[in-house]
Amino acid sequence: MTDRLLHRTRAIDAAIESLDGAFFKALCEPSRVAVLKRVMQLGRADISEIAQGLPQERSVVSRHLQVLLEAGIVRGTKVSRQVFYEVDGPAVVARLEAILEHMKCLTPFCCPGAS
Repeated sequence: MTDRLLHRTRAIDAAIESLDGAFFKALCEPSRVAVLKRVMQLGRADISEIAQGLPQERSVVSRHLQVLLEAGIVRGTKVSRQVFYEVDGPAVVARLEAILEHMKCLTPFCCPGAS
């Protein structure tokens, strides 16, 4: 395999992996995006506060928060028996920057007119 082909294969694999990961899967469900929006509006809140403004049952909101947590979009801080959730801004920005870098590496191989 030539160096160019190997580099192209690696660029494609990295781009597809970043697009097919938990990050975007967590954001593809409208009700989960609504939970994320609620967390953004509240800043830092527990499950009761978050669920209070949403039509879903508290258990459903909790599952959505777990998916967002596993995807690195929100973080949870346990205080006594409560968990307070907030958007993990630096992690989200880092993830988006990594996706952008993967796509920049890929464009010379797949996109006409790319430099």
